[in-house]
Parts: sequence; structure tokens; C-alpha cells
Amino acid sequence: MVRRVWFFSWVLFVWLLGCGCVEGLGVNWGTMASHKLPPKVVVQMLKDNGIQKVKLFDADSSTMGALAGSGIEVMVAIPNDQLAVMTDYDRAKAWVRRNITRYNFNGGVTIKYVGVGNEPFLSSYNGSFLNVTLPALQNIQNALNEAGVGDTIKATVPLNADVYNSPESNPVPSAGRFRADINELMTQIVQFLNKNNAPFTINIYPFLSLYGNDNFPFNYAFFDGVSDPIVDNGISYTNVFDANFDTLVSSLKAVGLGDMTILVGEVGWPTDGDKNANSNNAYRFYNGLLPRLAANKGTPLRPGYIEVYLFGLIDEDAKSIAPGNFERHWGIFKYDGQPKFAIDLSGQGQNTLLVPAKGVTYLPQKWCMLNPNAADLSKLGDNIDYACTFSDCTSLGYGSSCNGLDSKGNASYAFNMFFQMKNQDELSCFFQGLAMTTTQNISQGNCNFMVQIDSSSSLWRPSLVASSFVMEIMILNPGVDDHQFLIPNSLLSPAPGFRVIANFSEQDKPIYCIPNKHQYAKGVDPIFYV
Repeated sequence: MVRRVWFFSWVLFVWLLGCGCVEGLGVNWGTMASHKLPPKVVVQMLKDNGIQKVKLFDADSSTMGALAGSGIEVMVAIPNDQLAVMTDYDRAKAWVRRNITRYNFNGGVTIKYVGVGNEPFLSSYNGSFLNVTLPALQNIQNALNEAGVGDTIKATVPLNADVYNSPESNPVPSAGRFRADINELMTQIVQFLNKNNAPFTINIYPFLSLYGNDNFPFNYAFFDGVSDPIVDNGISYTNVFDANFDTLVSSLKAVGLGDMTILVGEVGWPTDGDKNANSNNAYRFYNGLLPRLAANKGTPLRPGYIEVYLFGLIDEDAKSIAPGNFERHWGIFKYDGQPKFAIDLSGQGQNTLLVPAKGVTYLPQKWCMLNPNAADLSKLGDNIDYACTFSDCTSLGYGSSCNGLDSKGNASYAFNMFFQMKNQDELSCFFQGLAMTTTQNISQGNCNFMVQIDSSSSLWRPSLVASSFVMEIMILNPGVDDHQFLIPNSLLSPAPGFRVIANFSEQDKPIYCIPNKHQYAKGVDPIFYV
């Protein structure tokens, strides 16, 4: 009997280890980086860490191709600048055909959601997307339905938490209502989502409650308790996540849909670019969030399971810093796929470093620094400004990891970031004679002077045959739908650079896929239907 109990316990232990992630936990995979990790490397990293769900910000074919056959559940997205186009139903159907149904085969991509826009009602957008978001949502869902996949793939709109609030006179979750200027529109969106059994997707950022507001109670942004909770109708709120989420629940209840499914599209903590953005605070935040999710604790008004996507997966050095320097540092992994801090995605509190990206290649171990023999420093400021304009110097900001450097250190950091951005081109480490290269690592303390990844090694370069093939398709088939081409019979055997990804039923001809790293000609798509 003892032996059986021991064996059962061991099996249970191994099973828990294999679970990898909290049930329903996903991550946001953004790609706004100057040097991207190859999609296949990222997908393998997801699998190595047991991450089974991912949320994208587009439907890039190279990303989708890498996800094919992985079993990872995907939310693809339509960027805000394409919403107006999606108000045309024919264009919406074409988008679904190109980006959804083409991957709907055995061994394809497991698509579950389509994100229509990304926080389109932000106050800072000044109403730019108010008139196009709902029609785009309706057209995409109707196109999914028409394509026969609407039962399993749902369109939703990832929204920022600024679409609802509580009045200043009664700032408690139970008083939550949709923003007055968009209340009617939000009601229509919610009703349409509910009609199609689609979730309400919300992005919640406790970090932003702290950012720029020194009066906000610091501990309220985390999950380990506060001495003075907010009390609302007998409910004590000890963290801003619960309060924010339940403000949404009250807002939905106010329009008659208080039981609607809510999906948290983004939640996380940045690790640089602000005095409160660091690995210690990120560790504290995730170490509070993940166990709650694992226990299906939910919130006071919505106890139980919540589907959540962490933001984000990898740092993105090309993101806009209009909201703040921290925008480029949300990843739980660094730019090169190295983990930043210990974390347990299963929520069991066994915090260890995540499995890093494998097979990453770097540029040579070489840095650019201020030349100690430079005599005329009168133009140093202008050169630092130039370097930082065209590279990422957000770690130099107040409270950031490199904020403690002296003026010479600031110059070296800026010069090196520009040098790495330019793939270590020797001419990019000159700066009017103020800079020089070195093979000695010049990192200082917590300030890392990076060596960039060699993204050129992951770029797909077409053979002459492949390039000619694409052009021949264009010439032979003028007027065919942009993304569907008939392949001449003489080219039905795989050419160099092509890979068979599926067998098509009609005439049993294969589909070939070219990794779409470069756009060779307008209107050419990497997957060709035969």
C-alpha cells in the first residue's frame, strides 16, 4: 500500500512538472524589435517553457508558419491601421481567407481568437477609431461564420482599461461604468460579443497606476496585502488588479451582461525605463499573480478561472516610447531570449529561471566606447543625442538600470547602442572622432552594454530559382486574387527554399511555403494555393 501511494505521488509530481503553465495562461508575442529572434526559435522557447497560448499583434506569415504544427493556441490580430479597410465585408472575407482559413488544416495553426484592433478607444487616439471598430468586428466575425470556423474562432476587441471608470464621487468597483463618451458604442460591442459567445478582452496594468503618480499607494500595485484596503459594500480590495477587474464586471452588469466571459489580454510588469520598473518589482508582481491564477482564485465579483495573457514575452527595442521609456522592457525574456528573473509559470512558487532561447547567434564580442584620447568634447552632447535618436537609450533614464553612469559612461552606452543597432558597422563607431571599438566588455554594475544578436543569420535568402518562381507566378496569373496563385505544373516539385507544408485535396497537389522575411514584389504572398 505504501509503495502504491509513493508511486502515485511520484506520477502526480511528474505530471505537475509537465503542466508547465497555469491553466489558461498565455503570453503576448510582440515583434517590434530591430533585431528579431527567428520565429522558430521563439516557438521552441514557448514549447520548452510549457507555454501553450500566445497572443499576436498581427498575422505575420513567418510567425504563423513557425506556429504551424506546434499545437500552441493563437490569437491573431488586425492592427488599428487596418480597421477602416475591414469595414468593407469583401475585404474582411479576404482577410479571413488569407490569415485564418489558410491555416485551418491538420498540422496547421490552432487559432482561437482574432483581436480586432488593439486598444482602439484610448483617449490619446482622439476618437480616430470610434467609427470603424464595431463594423470591423462585425465583419470579421461574420466572415469567420461564413467560412465555417465561427464556432471555434471568435473575434474580440482587446481594450485598455480606460474604457470604464468609477466616478470621482464614488471611486469603488461597484460604481464602475463604461466611459460616458463611448457608453453607447461599448454597449453595442458588448452585445455583439455576447451574441457570438466571444469574450470581452481587457488589458490591465497595475504598473501604470504607479507610473507618474507618486501618491498612489505602492503596495496596492502588488498582491501581498495592504494595511488600508478599499472597502466596497463589505468587500475589501487589497490590490488594484482585483479592483480594476471588478470595475469592469460592474460596467458589464450595468449594461445587462454581468456574467459575460472576460479575458485579460495583457498584464505584466516592465523591468527597466522607470524608477519602479525593475526585475525585483517584476518578480514580486508575478510571484503574486501566478499563484492566484493557479488557484483559480479570481476576484471578489468574479471568483474562479480567468484566462490571462502575460505582457510580454520578449523586450522590443523599436516600440514607441511615447507612453514612457518602460515600453521597451515588458518582456519576461531579454531581447535575445535570455530569462530576466526566476519565475514559476505553473504558479506553484517553485521559481527558477525559464528555459532560454536556443541556437541564438550573436555579433562578435565587440563594443563601441568613448575614445579616452578624444581631445575636443564640445560636440559630445550632439553625438550622444544622435546616437540615442537612432537606437535605444531608454536604460539611461531616471531610475533606470544605467542611470548611475557618469557622463563618459553615458556617451559610451549611447555609442554602443547605435553601433549594435547598425550591426557593428565600423563606420557607425566614429562620431566625429569621439568613439573607438574595443573587445573588452565595458558593462558597469547593473548596466549591461549589449552585444546584439546576428539577425542576418535568420534571414531567408531566396535562391535564383525561388525568386524567378515568384516572378513567374505574377506574370502568368495577372488579375488573380493577390494571395492565391496557380503554380505551373513544371514547378510542382519543391524548388530550393521551398517546403511542403500540407497536401491539398484537389488533384492532390502540395502547397509550398516560402518563409516571408522579405517582400519581393507587391502582392506576393508566401503561401501559394494549388
